[in-house]
Amino acid sequence: MSDAEHPARRAGLASQAAVREHRKADWLALFAADARVEDPIGVSPYDPGGDGHLGHDAIAAFWDMAIAPSAIDFRMTDSYACGAEVAFVGTIRSARAERVTEVDGVFTYRVNAAGKIIALRAFWELKQARTTIIGN
Repeated sequence: MSDAEHPARRAGLASQAAVREHRKADWLALFAADARVEDPIGVSPYDPGGDGHLGHDAIAAFWDMAIAPSAIDFRMTDSYACGAEVAFVGTIRSARAERVTEVDGVFTYRVNAAGKIIALRAFWELKQARTTIIGN
């Protein structure tokens, strides 16, 4: 099996492409009905309870809150596929209004037997995010 054929890597790359291209319906279709998104893992402004976003409705609400208002780019430097999971290492760049924020981290995807994402987990620290103000 080539690297591109690994089901978790394929799902992770498809997820990143859908986010980059703002294709919400395509992104949601990558997830199993009982999937969980934790981005970042734990308590955050996007997840005050720290439990993640469970199921399509909650994941769609996460999209509306965190992804829809931003232009997002993924700059992954490496990935490691093992079993039903892949871990991408790199930087995510998010531009919203006059702010550009970059975070370094590890971004994992776990898939089920059908190749649907059952867990997307983002390991990054809010205090280490780099924000630049552009324009006036």
